[in-house]
Amino acid sequence: MSDSNTSKKDGLSAKAVAGAENRSRKVSLTIPPVIFGTSGLGNLYEALEDEVKLAIVKECFAHSKGPAVFDSAGKYGAGLALESLGKCLKELNVKPEEVIISNKLGWVRTELKTPEPTFEPGVWKNLKHDAVQHISYEGMLECFEQGNQLLGGYVPQLVSVHDPDEYMAQAQNDDEAEKLYQDILDGYRALADLKAQGKVQAIGVGAKSWPIIKRIAGDVALDWVMIANSMTIKEHPQDLLDFMQELADKGIQIINSAVFHGGFLMGGDYYDYKLVKPDTEENKALFKWREDFFALCKEFDITPAQACVQFALSAPGVISLALSTTNPRRVKQNIENAYLKVPAGFWDAMKNKGLLEQDYNYFR
Repeated sequence: MSDSNTSKKDGLSAKAVAGAENRSRKVSLTIPPVIFGTSGLGNLYEALEDEVKLAIVKECFAHSKGPAVFDSAGKYGAGLALESLGKCLKELNVKPEEVIISNKLGWVRTELKTPEPTFEPGVWKNLKHDAVQHISYEGMLECFEQGNQLLGGYVPQLVSVHDPDEYMAQAQNDDEAEKLYQDILDGYRALADLKAQGKVQAIGVGAKSWPIIKRIAGDVALDWVMIANSMTIKEHPQDLLDFMQELADKGIQIINSAVFHGGFLMGGDYYDYKLVKPDTEENKALFKWREDFFALCKEFDITPAQACVQFALSAPGVISLALSTTNPRRVKQNIENAYLKVPAGFWDAMKNKGLLEQDYNYFR
């Protein structure tokens, strides 16, 4: 909840402070085209053995074309992803200055009092903790400190407010919505303070619903944004593309995430982290789209992953993709997919099949 003592500073609203404190020290990120998502380290869909997690992190360092960058969050496995990443880095003798970490803040590890975690039920496996959202000035600082503890001393250079869209979804009326949004702005003031103190380098936002990113970007001077489940080969609305171009014009860099829709576009059973079956007309259409997509990939001798990655990188302002895997052998291929160009004829065929919007013309 917002603290009335922190909602204003020197007579300025939290909205003004969050923007002013960050705007004077805008940062341009220099990161490779692929950064490494850590949801698998938090037991997304399956509980990985510690040796497998170590092998994944080791492969990331072995094949990264540039600094190894990891994207994590207190929500991933109720902090397990952060904890596992920290342990792996320590076991590999990685010095803090040799790794770049993004920690999306907003979820705090708590005691598990139910058979499974209360957030995203059925998705995270074999967890020993739960997590709850704490978005406020104090909440961001709490998440930051807890995250550093879970990382075992490693400190993230990039921070953001995680899932502000889910936080806003709690509102029952307009008054509640405004109060929750003020909590988010207070959270950004905390991040601006961390940046001003030199504890972090850059401030961003990570959300599945891009309209909340647009609203925040209008009130807070962001260095970067992470868009999840929204700008993909399957879903690429023009109004989102226009917004991404606006961000690019302002020098706000974009990291595209969840470009496989939770693994569904690779043949998985989950779409945007929800189990799906072809048991409704909507789901049947979804499976038909994937079937036609796979057939075209085979015809042009490319992999679905390669097509998804190349498309996701083509969108305006995108500097990098956050890709996750639970298989160490896939790390190298995930990176290489960012450099393997797709034949122009493939995109034409996608449009002819109605699998791609006709007016999408951002290919580089």
